[in-house]
Amino acid sequence: MKKLISSASSKNEMTDKQYLYAVSRIRFKEMALLGRADIEQLMNCKTEKDCLRYLSDKGWGREGQDESSEQLLTAEREKTWELMDELIDDMSVFHTFLYGNDYHNLKAAIKQAYKGIEDFNLYISNCTIEPKLIDQVVKEQDFSVLPEHMRKAAEEAYQIQLHTGDSQLCDIIIDKAALDAIYSKGKSSKNELLAQYVEIKVAVADINIAIRSVKTGKDEEFLKRALAECESLDIQKLIDSAKEGIESIYEYLSTTEYSDAVPALRKSSQAFECWCDNRIIEYIKPQKYNPFTLSPLVAYYLARENEIKTVRIILSGMRNDISDTVIRERLREMYV
Repeated sequence: MKKLISSASSKNEMTDKQYLYAVSRIRFKEMALLGRADIEQLMNCKTEKDCLRYLSDKGWGREGQDESSEQLLTAEREKTWELMDELIDDMSVFHTFLYGNDYHNLKAAIKQAYKGIEDFNLYISNCTIEPKLIDQVVKEQDFSVLPEHMRKAAEEAYQIQLHTGDSQLCDIIIDKAALDAIYSKGKSSKNELLAQYVEIKVAVADINIAIRSVKTGKDEEFLKRALAECESLDIQKLIDSAKEGIESIYEYLSTTEYSDAVPALRKSSQAFECWCDNRIIEYIKPQKYNPFTLSPLVAYYLARENEIKTVRIILSGMRNDISDTVIRERLREMYV
């Protein structure tokens, strides 16, 4: 079976001079990022079509193409990855952000194999493993071809789906493996920003899982299967608090570095998601002044993801006739 897994480059790590060039390019690109004034202009647009026209004038989308909202956002994400690929010799440093797509594709492949269907539109193309390979691996049940961090979870999830039809348990196994892989990759990167990003990402996922488990009446065994280890949370204390109820979770979080997230959690899941994104943006802003490491490139990528998410919220809000007040509550802080 032909392997289509992207691997780490054999080239040496980028030198300070190479980083300096890459960061100088990023500094130029940052000038085109949307700021608060741009967000206000979008909010002042009368229709979704007016928003798209404004964004097109700002250089969003592919030149000469009449794109829908989703096509425009997809194009912007693709342009970000094209830039990173141009600037970085070893793109494996960015696998932290791509593992989630690999595991999404694994879930899609297992569900399709179970149902006896095939739809490649369900796969995400921006990943470290070609979707065709994952599809083939699942069909042939040759999980040894997959990266080590994915093999065990892939086989276990497949067997559970095949023999029990328990899609939820299948998802739990794969989602936890994804979090573990993302966390391990970020922590082993030797980059402080990536390490902090995965810390926040996994902790936030654990908090969301714990709260949903209370609301849906899940037991301790479910939590043990679903929660991923991280340094900033004591998983056993989170489990114990979840067994007592949501207020107990809030009380535990108040003793952690996520204490200031509790008001947002009490308000809504959307408010908590907004809090998480804003915390990441505040953390990455100082990287503007660090020209000799990978961090400014990581910060730019995260800023672009935040920018795209914010624009999606506005476009979706206008498309669905959501009030300005509700849209504004969901808007993120901008990097510039």
